[in-house]
Amino acid sequence: MALSPLIRLARPRQWAKNAFVAAPLFFTPAAIDPVHVARAALAVVAFCFVSSAVYVLNDYCDRAADREHPEKRHRPLASGEVAPAAGLALGAILLLIAAVLSVAFMPGDFTLAALAYFGLNLLYSFWLKQIAILDVLLIAAGFVLRVVAGALAIGVFPTVWIIVCTGLLALFLALAKRRDDLVKMLSQSHRASLAGYNLRFIDASLAMVLGALLVSYVMYTTDAANIQRWGTDKLYLTTPFVAGGVLRYLQITLVEERAGSPTDIAFTDRFLILTLLGWVVTFAALIYR
Repeated sequence: MALSPLIRLARPRQWAKNAFVAAPLFFTPAAIDPVHVARAALAVVAFCFVSSAVYVLNDYCDRAADREHPEKRHRPLASGEVAPAAGLALGAILLLIAAVLSVAFMPGDFTLAALAYFGLNLLYSFWLKQIAILDVLLIAAGFVLRVVAGALAIGVFPTVWIIVCTGLLALFLALAKRRDDLVKMLSQSHRASLAGYNLRFIDASLAMVLGALLVSYVMYTTDAANIQRWGTDKLYLTTPFVAGGVLRYLQITLVEERAGSPTDIAFTDRFLILTLLGWVVTFAALIYR
């Protein structure tokens, strides 16, 4: 069997999502040292393997439905490039590598968080993704678990603000993706949860989640505890980058109607890239000064 389809099945391009695992280290300047940097890097690598195992499992479960999708029908399992048994074998190998890295080199709490992430996605792939609303909430929970795991890897616990903002951002992206499914007029046979959505509901939900996200972020930047923690009351200066980024993604979702692949958009949209870089540089300049 050719190696290329197996690599595509593991979706290495999606590993960018595991940057959330490293977020707690970025937000904890006092923890920046060689040991914690190495642990954070290893945590990201472990999550890359476990998330790839999840992608393989999800593609295995969805291979019949994916054949009806205009883009997903080209995935290795849906197209027949990779046999189902070979796909499951690849997923098992990826999961084994993640387990070895976690158990042998990482704190026990991190291993439990990684296990919770895999278990959640196991339930999602086989059952819960068929239930409207719960499906997008579980996607958001997966991102929150990435952040929690990254924090546990370096011996800290994430603040309520990073959990809330991460969850709302991920929920916003998940709802935008469901909207893309509706725009493409996919049937319930492709995804049963689509029966519980329509464009009016999704658009109202996007507005609600986006409003909550922006308010939460402003509260985070002006929170007295955070101002004392970092010794600066200028964190609000990062707010325009957050507002610009999410509004641009909302424009992509509602106006351009192409929110089907958040990772591809993040890698190719110049406006989003500039807002992300602006946020990182500005935030880092304020807390690492």
